[in-house]
Amino acid sequence: MDTDLLRAFVTVAECEGFSAAGKVLHRTQSAVSLQIKRLEDQMGESLFERTSRSVVLTPPGGRLLPYARHILKLQDEARRVMGVDRQGELIRLGTSEEQASTYLPELLPRFAARFPEVRLEVNCSISGSLVHDFQEGLLDVALVVRHGPTQTGRLLGREPMVWVVAEDRAIDDWETLPLALNPEGCIFRAHAFAALGPTERRWDVRYSSRSPTGINLSVQAGLAATVKTPRSVPEGCRIVGEEEGLPPLGHVEIEMHRTPGHSSDAFVAFCDELEHIVTATDSLESLEYVAAEG
Repeated sequence: MDTDLLRAFVTVAECEGFSAAGKVLHRTQSAVSLQIKRLEDQMGESLFERTSRSVVLTPPGGRLLPYARHILKLQDEARRVMGVDRQGELIRLGTSEEQASTYLPELLPRFAARFPEVRLEVNCSISGSLVHDFQEGLLDVALVVRHGPTQTGRLLGREPMVWVVAEDRAIDDWETLPLALNPEGCIFRAHAFAALGPTERRWDVRYSSRSPTGINLSVQAGLAATVKTPRSVPEGCRIVGEEEGLPPLGHVEIEMHRTPGHSSDAFVAFCDELEHIVTATDSLESLEYVAAEG
């Protein structure tokens, strides 16, 4: 049985579409469709039910899926044992700088002890860019703030957003509230604007940077306020209390994207351990909590 066909099958099943699967596999949609047709001919069964709006597994496709995943995992293990990938497996992670600084110090030593031969490439950017890169097949796993529903993102939980200023700075010190925010496209910026828009408070974006360092320096110097999650409050800064008059910001949802069909022991362990560390964070509200609140 051709494992390339099985990998295409698993990817289409997990992406729920041929176009999205093609981006992950670096193939055209028509090439992926042809691979599925060849596999269906070999199986003598239709594996997907195609409609104008979705692609779902047929009962035979559902029966094949766990076996296909198992075969691909065995292939990856065999390649590792036989030394086919002598440079070591490469895992390409996309996440924000603040998430990287929060979660990777715990994850990396633990993971490296188990899989010393695996190479890790970390790409830090804003969530919208990371999701785009993942969907284009440039990342293997992405930990991001959800901007909208996608075919590949799995919700892990949600975090509150908070206003942050320097420890010795009072909100009343400013007649016009100076803000330090990421550029357009950042959901924290959008929430700040949405919260302040209906109020009578005057405000202005004074500092803008894609890097948390560029934001943090102006806030730590007492020059501006910003929006963070509780885990990301920089040293020398504090969360603004509700009694200080700034409007509530709501929550952001945290999601993980994992490349379909990537089933090596190292990749699965990396993703599972990262998810465990993220969901164990005090500021992250679990899915169960969110569902109960709703």
